[in-house]
Amino acid sequence: MNIRKVDPSEAELISALAIRSKAHWGYDDAFMASCKDELSHTAEQISAANAVCYLAEEHDEIVGFYKLEDIEKDVVVLDALFVDPSKIGAGVGRALLAHALNTAKQFGAHYVEAQSDPNAEAFYCAMGAVVVGRTESESIPGRFLPTIQFNFTTSNSA
Repeated sequence: MNIRKVDPSEAELISALAIRSKAHWGYDDAFMASCKDELSHTAEQISAANAVCYLAEEHDEIVGFYKLEDIEKDVVVLDALFVDPSKIGAGVGRALLAHALNTAKQFGAHYVEAQSDPNAEAFYCAMGAVVVGRTESESIPGRFLPTIQFNFTTSNSA
C-alpha cells in the first residue's frame, strides 16, 4: 500500500469512495442523500492552504483517504477518513489514521479532533482517541455524533 497526496483532479474519485464507505454501514437512501454534500470533496477543498489530503492506493486503485483541516492551528480537524468497503478491516484505516496523526504532529498540532460516525467510534477509541462530547448532526436533526480527540500532550495518542 502506498500513501500519497491527493491530486485535486481526484476529487470525484475520493467523494465517490466516501459515499460508498458511508453506505457500507447500512444507511438508507434518504440518509445517504442527506449527507451527500458533506461527503463530497472539491478540488478547491483538497488544495486549500489550511488543509492536506492523502490517499492510500493498492495496485493503482484508491482504497482510502483522509483530509485534515486547520493544519496551522493547535487543534487540527480530521475532516474525513474513509476506507473502501472491500478494504474495511484490512489495516487501511489504521495506516491512514497513523499517517494523519503523524502529519498533524509535523504541523505542530497538540490535538486532532473529529466528528465521528457512530459506527467508527470504537475504531478511533481503539487507536487512542477519547470521546470528548457529542454534537448534533448538520444533516440529520436529532442525530448526535461523537466528537473524538487525540491529545498529543498526554499519553492517549496513537
